[in-house]
Amino acid sequence: MKVLHVLSSNKYSGAENVVCQIIDMFDDVEMAYCSPDGDIRNTLKEKNIPFISINKLSVKELKRVVEEYHPDVVHAHDMKAMLYVSLLSKKLRKVGHIHGNDITKMGKFSLKSVLMRFVGKKFNHIFWVSNSCLEQFKFKKALTENSSILYNIINEDNLKALVEKDENNYNYDVIYLGRLTYPKHPERLIQIAKRLKLKNPNFKMAVIGDGDLAENVKELIRTEQLENNVFCLGFMRNAYKLLSQSKLMLMTSRFEGTPMVALEALCLGVPIVSTKTDGMVDLITNGKNGFLYDTDEEAVKYINQILTDNDMLKKMKQQCVEFSNEYNNIEKYKKEILKSYMEKK
Repeated sequence: MKVLHVLSSNKYSGAENVVCQIIDMFDDVEMAYCSPDGDIRNTLKEKNIPFISINKLSVKELKRVVEEYHPDVVHAHDMKAMLYVSLLSKKLRKVGHIHGNDITKMGKFSLKSVLMRFVGKKFNHIFWVSNSCLEQFKFKKALTENSSILYNIINEDNLKALVEKDENNYNYDVIYLGRLTYPKHPERLIQIAKRLKLKNPNFKMAVIGDGDLAENVKELIRTEQLENNVFCLGFMRNAYKLLSQSKLMLMTSRFEGTPMVALEALCLGVPIVSTKTDGMVDLITNGKNGFLYDTDEEAVKYINQILTDNDMLKKMKQQCVEFSNEYNNIEKYKKEILKSYMEKK
């Protein structure tokens, strides 16, 4: 069997991380990664993942790749890729994968939700990475028969190997790890940091990631005089040692799926303080492996508790690892994906 994974992005982030892990775990199935060329090429080369580049995501380019690669299954990741893949030959088995919950468009009558309603019918199966992704989709009833929930998981051994590759040591209390874009609401990081400084003047926060709001975040840091507390480190190809040595991870997302970075933090024993959004509600139990908050004041309270109570931190770190060990069932995950590849039309 040959499987072609199609993505619209040429950079490495959450969905791209999921695809790389899927390809890595299926050593008995031939798979290739297909997307526009760009920064992703270096990441895939490091991971030894076959890469088929295209000039841009288009039906013409995808038809060319299909004619050359001859896949049995095309696995399209997120709405844009699904749209173009839906226009390929009916003979191809098609699997869709929705990695996030864009409630602002998918949760109401919009061009994107209407397109998804009709495009989804052309797929043998569609995976949604959290229950809320499917439940809040405006036209979920139209796609119920060919949909299922597939929570993201991680390969713990691979993650720990990446930690060991980094010979540096870090000293940050709080870490933010993710894109600096609207869905992630990174400006809220700075508002929380401003309040946290009043209670904990010497705390240090590492902001790892890039995006179209990066300059906004840096300007807010200057405006709020947080240069000695909040440090923008940009994109890091391997940030896992830094993550593992942080006391907690802060998330401010407006909406999410089941974020890989959250699973990675829990695996490494790092508690999470997060907004009450989508997949995070399924991952975090207050007071055990992290806290969920509504207001900035709540976030600051929880962060300060973790930073100042070593006994609490030690206990939460242990509970993070215990949760991760139970949650990450690779064989079950593989079985669900393989089943979708084998489904008859």
